[in-house]
Amino acid sequence: MGNPAGVKRDFEALERRRFRAARLWQKGLRQAEVARRVGVHRQSVSRWAQQWTASGRAGLKKAGRAGRQSRLSAADLGRLEQALKQGPEALGYSTSLWTTARVAEWIRRECGVPYHPRHVWWILRRLGWSCQRPAARARERDEAAIRRWKKQRWPELKKKPKNKAKPSSSWMRAD
Repeated sequence: MGNPAGVKRDFEALERRRFRAARLWQKGLRQAEVARRVGVHRQSVSRWAQQWTASGRAGLKKAGRAGRQSRLSAADLGRLEQALKQGPEALGYSTSLWTTARVAEWIRRECGVPYHPRHVWWILRRLGWSCQRPAARARERDEAAIRRWKKQRWPELKKKPKNKAKPSSSWMRAD
């Protein structure tokens, strides 16, 4: 079944569950009963028992964090956060839009760690940043003129339904 996407695992709770299972099977309960009481599949209890037999208590200890270790240190992430807050223009870019390619370039240049632009998104999400698309509006946009046009000209141009004076000439009448 695995871990649902986006759900963080509580490694301490999982370790406590394994040790509770070990105490139960050491009391003489069958693996199926231990699995029922702990709330796991019988095969998990069987695997834990094998790990206990092979390595003792150390076999049931938590494995640590899941996934690959980050190549950026906490200090690097802090520097990245500050750079993001300054904005791309302050760091020499021509526009005020952060892209994952720009962030990847900054990380490579400042931290010496190469990241693919598609993978930078995970770092940005971890820092609490989300995708923001700027509104595509012309600088010359005249809001007052737009409001006038919508109020006066648009109703004149808008199509209106024609009056249905004649009855239908269809042979499929609903009599």
